[in-house]
Amino acid sequence: MAETWPPVSILHSGLGCRCPRCGRGRLFDGFLTVAPRCAVCGLDLSPHDSGDGPAVFLVFIVGAIVVALALWVETSFEPPYWAHLAIWPVIILALSLGLLRPAKAIMIATHFKNLPHEYDAG
Repeated sequence: MAETWPPVSILHSGLGCRCPRCGRGRLFDGFLTVAPRCAVCGLDLSPHDSGDGPAVFLVFIVGAIVVALALWVETSFEPPYWAHLAIWPVIILALSLGLLRPAKAIMIATHFKNLPHEYDAG
């Protein structure tokens, strides 16, 4: 008999970078390397490939945030151009690196919730 697991919220497992089935095991081995198996429930995570999906979403999200903030800063404070060159690359890098891992975890959790048969092949 197959073991059953209580449903785990996509946001809970995604933002916590946890296993989409049990919500307790670590999803990543490294910064963005998906673990081969969940250490808690044994879910095989190796067939998952999020591809470029998380990065594409982040390009649009971070781009919209930074452009809106840059326009607001320019119209409100009128800083010199060198200030823009010093501020925005750091903010873009921080937002991109800070959001990429949770975005990938949310994509994996969504994939698991909608296509669980691709994970449990038996």
